[in-house]
Amino acid sequence: MNSRPAPAFPAWPQFDDTERQALERALAQGQWWRLGGGEVAAFEEEFAAYTGARHALAVTNGTHALELALETMGVGPGDEVIVPAFTFISSSQAVQRIGAVSVPVDVDPGTYCLDVAAAAAAITPRTKAIMPVHMAGLMADMDGLDKLAADAGVSLLQDAAHAHGARWRGRRVGELGSVATFSFQNGKLMTAGEGGAVLFPDEEMYEQAFLRHSCGRPRDDRRYLHRTAGTNMRLNEFSAAVLRAQLARLDGQITVREERWPVLSTLLAGIPGVQPQADDDRADRNPHYMAMFRLPGWSEERRNALVDRLVAAGLPAFAGFRAVYRTDAFWQVNAPDETVDEVAARCPNAEAISADCVWLHHRMLLGSVPALTDAAAIVAELVRAG
Repeated sequence: MNSRPAPAFPAWPQFDDTERQALERALAQGQWWRLGGGEVAAFEEEFAAYTGARHALAVTNGTHALELALETMGVGPGDEVIVPAFTFISSSQAVQRIGAVSVPVDVDPGTYCLDVAAAAAAITPRTKAIMPVHMAGLMADMDGLDKLAADAGVSLLQDAAHAHGARWRGRRVGELGSVATFSFQNGKLMTAGEGGAVLFPDEEMYEQAFLRHSCGRPRDDRRYLHRTAGTNMRLNEFSAAVLRAQLARLDGQITVREERWPVLSTLLAGIPGVQPQADDDRADRNPHYMAMFRLPGWSEERRNALVDRLVAAGLPAFAGFRAVYRTDAFWQVNAPDETVDEVAARCPNAEAISADCVWLHHRMLLGSVPALTDAAAIVAELVRAG
């Protein structure tokens, strides 16, 4: 049983007078929706510039960002989309919500990102897109996935919900030539409580997405000329104002987390039975949304009990994501023509990781080295006792 005092880590979300002043600025506009104010449009310009994208469209949340991206890419009922089996359920549910079929495939056992060979094996004539998830900020193998998508004639959609500020071989997410989505939910690397964004490489897709996210209505419409099917995914001015403030401090926070991760990773790797998430040198900027590690050989129940003890000891610990095919929600609509056991058999890495993975919130990586040392000591003590 741990007897150490809980180490102190910064709170999350972080905010100061910059956010307060931004909210007051949005309030003073007198128009609090994107077509009447200027905060959403300004945020989109700033976020596009930050990510290296030609166009950014802000939306209500990260799940809606995925749905909108898929629809704009032409994915529809009956199409198949390859997704990682180990990811938050939104990656899969966004596909299923628009009537397409989510096909979970296995992930790399070290990086926890989509395995290129597994994705290649899952391509069928119905495959319309491949959706890599940049797990915990570590970018998936974009070299291999780009080639696979090009050879197969399918599209790539980057789920970058964890990867604000990430780079692959010096290129930012928006510079890789494919559509990408982000989340600004409360726990994310920058947040307004909720919110999302889609990056588009060309203007035509962006304009189509704008119509779809605003009930099919052009910006200057005064006659209710709804040009396409759509819904209301418009971000409000207050959230955008907060996100502009959050974006301004993001790079500084990433720098700190990149300095702290090698410290924590080395400490965790020194604990018998603990395997931190692997690195990939090609992913040359990793914002570290989570500090993740595995406990190979542990059962899900044993892992869950450890997480409870870590939380009781004062660490912001969470169980790893459940494999998407291990949820009731996955099988309720537009699931592949397979059984749970059949999917599990071709996803052995996702099956193991979802049972033995633990993640620690990124706010820990904004803390001091002594605090991380204390945290690792707590992990070591509880793993030994577990």
